[in-house]
Amino acid sequence: QVQLVESGGGLVQPGGSLRLSCVASGSIGRVYVTGWYRQAPGKQRELVAQITSGGITKYAEFVKGRFTISRDNAKNTVDLQMNSLKPEDTAVYYCAVFHMTLGNLWGQGTQVTVSS
Repeated sequence: QVQLVESGGGLVQPGGSLRLSCVASGSIGRVYVTGWYRQAPGKQRELVAQITSGGITKYAEFVKGRFTISRDNAKNTVDLQMNSLKPEDTAVYYCAVFHMTLGNLWGQGTQVTVSS
């Protein structure tokens, strides 16, 4: 059974940085799309960034130029480097894997709070 475990959330001041990490445990292979979503209170879950096994990335407009997604296929990890954070980035961030045979997998979420 594959599980996604996130780490790296926390409290940061506006303009600060955080790095989120997610590791997939279990047998998952290397061919899948992975990414980060977020959900703020009272709002729907939305895509932040995703990356294919070949390294093709996609970003939400509201994070372009501030966030960078990366993955290590050998370690089955995906990271999200978040810079120039804004209060509106406050949300629970979820790691996701979209796998052809395993289906859609989600982590438990990690809280990111941007506040002075």
